[in-house]
Parts: sequence; C-alpha cells; structure tokens
Amino acid sequence: MSGENCFEILNKIFIPKKQEAIEEIKGYRMKYGHIMENDTVIDEVLVSYFKAPKSYTAENMCEINSHGGNIIVKKILELCLKNGAILAEPGEFTKRAFLNGRIDLAQAESVIDVINAKSEKEAQAGIKQLEGGLSKEIATIKQEIMDVMVNIEVSIDYPEYDVEDVTNQEILSMLESVGSKLSKLEKSFDNGKLIKEGIKTAIIGKPNAGKSSLLNRILKEDRAIVTEFEGTTRDTIEEFVNINGIPLKLIDTAGIRNAKDEVEKIGIHKSKEIAKEADLIIAIFDASKELSKEDKEILEIIKGKKAIILLNKIDLTTEIQKDDPIFKDLTDSVIEISALNNVGIDKLYEEITKLFELNEIQLDNELVITNIRHKNLIAKAMESVEKAKHTIEEKMPIDIVAVYIKEILEDLGTITGEFVTEDIINEIFSKFCLGK
Repeated sequence: MSGENCFEILNKIFIPKKQEAIEEIKGYRMKYGHIMENDTVIDEVLVSYFKAPKSYTAENMCEINSHGGNIIVKKILELCLKNGAILAEPGEFTKRAFLNGRIDLAQAESVIDVINAKSEKEAQAGIKQLEGGLSKEIATIKQEIMDVMVNIEVSIDYPEYDVEDVTNQEILSMLESVGSKLSKLEKSFDNGKLIKEGIKTAIIGKPNAGKSSLLNRILKEDRAIVTEFEGTTRDTIEEFVNINGIPLKLIDTAGIRNAKDEVEKIGIHKSKEIAKEADLIIAIFDASKELSKEDKEILEIIKGKKAIILLNKIDLTTEIQKDDPIFKDLTDSVIEISALNNVGIDKLYEEITKLFELNEIQLDNELVITNIRHKNLIAKAMESVEKAKHTIEEKMPIDIVAVYIKEILEDLGTITGEFVTEDIINEIFSKFCLGK
C-alpha cells in the first residue's frame, strides 16, 4: 500500500508482536505479527515500513509479506480494501514515483523494460536507463543549449548592444555539438531496437525443406507440425529464442511454391512480405534434391538481404554443394545441416553471433536508446536543430532562431516528462502490469 493513510489502514488489520506508535517506527524496518479480522488470525506475516519521502513512490508505504497462496492473499487484499484502500491501477506505483518527482518519465518507462526483458542485454539497457543514463545525457545537452540561450535572450531584449554576430557564432557551434550528440543517440536505436524487440528472423524455403524441423530444433520443443506431406505450415508461427545472448524473433513461414488453394496462396504471399521486412533471413533448402524453380525464386528473395543459407538433409545423398557458384554473390554464410539429426545447428548459432555483434555493445560505457517514443522525439529535436541552423545561415532575426531552439528544449523535456500531457502519461502507464 502507498499513500498518506496507508499506516492507518495497516493498523486496523495488523497486530505486531511488539506494539509501537507509528512515529516511533523507523523507515526501512520490518515488523513481525499477524493479520487479523476481528479476533481471527488470517495469517502470520512480516510487514515492511517505508516512510515518505524515502520510498519507491516518495509516499508512506508498507508491504505485507504473507505465506502466499491465492486464498490468503485474496483475503488480506479484501481486508485492505474493506478498511479504506483502493485497488491500484496499472503502473500506479511507478506513476506516483514520477508525479512525486522521485524519478523522471524516461526512468519510469525503463521499469516496464526491465520487467519485460527477454535477454540480459535488454535488462542491462533497462537498468542503465532506470539509473538515469538517458536523463543525465538529456540534462547535459539541455544545459549546453541553456548556456547559449542566455545570450540569445540578451540579444532579443537589448538589441542596442549589437551582440548578434558573436551570438550567431556561439549558436552555430552549440547547434553542431548538440546535433552530433542527438545523432549519436538516434543511431543507437538501431542496436536498441534489436536488443529490445529481437532480430526479426524469417525462416523461408519451399515445402518440406525442413523449416518447421529447424524451428523445433532451435526451440527444443515440437512447436511446429512436421510431417512427410508438403504444405503443412500455411500461416506464420512466431517464437522468441535467445541464442548466445542474442534475442531472435523467429518466424516460421509457409512453404513457397505454386499454391494449391486460396488459403495457402495467402500464406505464401505473407511469407514473401515477412522476408522483405526481416532483419535476417534463414533460407533452407533440401540438399538431397537439385535446386528447383521455387528454390531459385527463394534465392531471388534473399538478394541484398542479410541471409544465411542452410543446406538441409545432409544425412541423405546430397545434390547441392555449399560451394555451388549460385550462392557466391548472395551470402558467405552457407552451412550444411541435418535438422533431423541436430548436425550443424551449432554452426548456425556461431554464424548468427558473428552477423549480429550485439555482444560487442558495451552498455557500461555506451548509452542505447530502446524506446520508440524517445527515438521519435530525438529525431524531432534534430529537425529543429537543422531549422535553427538554416535560419542563421539565411540571416533571419535572432528571435526566429530562438523559436526553433526552444522547440529542441521542449522535445528533450518531453522525453523526461517536463513537457508532457496527461494523455501521454496515462498512455505510458497503461502498458504496465497492475499496480507496478
């Protein structure tokens, strides 16, 4: 529970072993006792006390640690509500921490990133932001702008002092520096997106080449149906998997061939669209058969894309060789495997690790943007930087330049929550789990 009256509500249901007035209980302390309803013991518990402003929400807070189990927890919750508490909304504790000034909006958003992390890198990026990494960088950039804004305001308010030429040089220098820093942050989103969302990986091939067998082998479970009949997969199957610390969003697609019916036709069209949008294509071929017209169509699809070619079923007589000239200009990553016998799968993992060097991103020394809202606002601020520079080059009045510089400050302030509407706040915290 969090809020001004939480200790009053707690006192109605908790009888500690050692009775003390709330004024005498220090924060960060835990007391042993019982949750009671009238004269009936509901559970034996430990209660943690956090006193404002030294708590997660910067309000008075308490945590009741019970023995767990649905019945007991539900009963304690009912007693809290019966005695005046109100059920928290999604993200309400973190929202209160933000509204009470303990953390800024960028830090608040990182809480959900840490909770939803699918890899150690993503969790590490979330923790770095929770500790204020992005907020400190934004504050540094804003201070650099504000140092120059002083002279801008003087030029606007006291034009008779004729300091505009000097001020314009200072502004251009500042804009170059700020633009460079913002550009570096924006570019980091490419790595951040991969860390957070995973590498979108399409497994494509003609029917019965072994796509579903490969997916099941990587996932170490029978996620996709595997039979000797062609065309079993008619829609996409998506799964997350972590390979050597690299998160992959694996998409098993419908086999590419001349469709037998309308449903399969839709599935094949979807496969081609997914392949176009993928960060990585794993193209799998049945090495026991010569390359067919459909196989050559798949080779056309992977032209210009980051791709790995797998020659499957090497446990059978092979008709396709990895040094075949047809693969030469497409990719250097051609691997022979047997998905059925788990041969060559480790080589696939090594190749993925080599292609996506996410392990080389040192989050201790590097700030990585993982949030699309932050990326868009940084891009918007960069547009204002360019507009401000153009305005100076066109020798326009300094108060026009100031308009664009103030837009930069506003966009950066929107990231940390200084300039943000209630609708945006509500939208952000609605994505949290209940009460977090």
